[in-house]
Amino acid sequence: MAALRDAIERAGVKDGATLSFHHHLRNGDDAMRQVLTTCSDMGLRGLHIAPSSLFPVHGALIPFVENGTVTRITTSYMTGPLADAVRAGLLPHPVTLQSHGGRAHAIASGRLQIDAAFIAAPAVDAANNLSGAAGPAACGPLGYAMVDAAHAKHVVALTDHRCETLPRICIPSTQVDQVVEVDHIGDATQIASGTTGRAPSEQGKVIADLTAQLIACSGLLRDGFSFQTGAGATSLAVARALAPEMAARGVVGDFAAGGITGALVDMFHEGLFRKLWDVQAFDLAAVRSYAQDTNHHAMSADLYASPARADSIAKRLDVMILGAAELDRDFNINVTCASDGRIIGGSGGHADTAGGAKLPIVTTTLRAGGHAKLVENLTCLTTPGNTIGAVVTEAGIAVHPTRPDLERAARAAGLPVTTLDDLRQQAGETSGPGRGTGRIVAICEAPDGRVIDQIRAA
Repeated sequence: MAALRDAIERAGVKDGATLSFHHHLRNGDDAMRQVLTTCSDMGLRGLHIAPSSLFPVHGALIPFVENGTVTRITTSYMTGPLADAVRAGLLPHPVTLQSHGGRAHAIASGRLQIDAAFIAAPAVDAANNLSGAAGPAACGPLGYAMVDAAHAKHVVALTDHRCETLPRICIPSTQVDQVVEVDHIGDATQIASGTTGRAPSEQGKVIADLTAQLIACSGLLRDGFSFQTGAGATSLAVARALAPEMAARGVVGDFAAGGITGALVDMFHEGLFRKLWDVQAFDLAAVRSYAQDTNHHAMSADLYASPARADSIAKRLDVMILGAAELDRDFNINVTCASDGRIIGGSGGHADTAGGAKLPIVTTTLRAGGHAKLVENLTCLTTPGNTIGAVVTEAGIAVHPTRPDLERAARAAGLPVTTLDDLRQQAGETSGPGRGTGRIVAICEAPDGRVIDQIRAA
């Protein structure tokens, strides 16, 4: 750790500094633990960490909260033991939960100022350019880290793989102040973790088929079509259900976007999309494609979804497939908390893409874990209902009342159109929302930085 300690000292990290990290290795990340272990050993305290997301592996950071090394967190998504500790009130200050686009805009605008960005770089070439396309921990595009590297006061790359040349450059050496060689930065096999590692249920397959049919009748499935799926198993199944529909119609889409998966890579290789816009790889098939396919493009989180950019990829989407932990009768969506109040995620790109796409579709089963997902009151608001186009369940499709043309088209296509109230009756009763009554432990922001909800300790 001596080299890392020297790098932290040269970066000028002091008590109270803001340090950023990225999550491209997802549940396989080990760079954050190494940096914060060193900071703790150096006696640094009161640090504000701003990782793009936090996973169960980051339960290893709890001791650094307990000893005061870390006292503030800003992130777009968190789940696992650290999230549970936050809900229990361990952190002295509320976490700020942003969307991916909101985080990018906050950094680019200076609202979130980063003193030192620590980038887990799977490969670094002789000129100190950084890439996620090579090395034992290759993870694909470093889209979230690109924003940090462009705006942080100091940038430190951690790598376990040096090479002469790179197949793709994610971050140029001009944005890198230091490179530190470590034994390992993490385990890329853990990229496909959590929701990205699950197969869809039988209900999920029904939902995926209905969703593909809804897209087909929407009028948007034509040459130049643009598409993104979320990370949930059902959302990913929609891509597989849509592929034969596109092929049968001879539709060639302009691009598929987002966190790229093997399903989207397959569609790209089959000629169903001309290019891929990728902010992070969700599996190793996407990692390989990024290294090999010239029309598989990396995009920064800023280009992906910043609310300040009129040209963002999110605003150029025709269809976006989203998940839901809960939804209410006004189409408002929660993907941040479980019904018992536990923090299980966050917006990520949910609110960004819902607000940008022409047709955002929420796919969800009526019930999960013994609870109805259609509720009277959300446990936490993530995405406003006025940005949602339709909800697809195994029992039918509810179209937002502001989309009468879509409802007519769906009925004409023979799809099972119903209402959210009817779906709620079919889902049955659910326990009340699990909102806590203790002190505020997290602040939830909309993409533009407005506070839209709060999470309280139990």
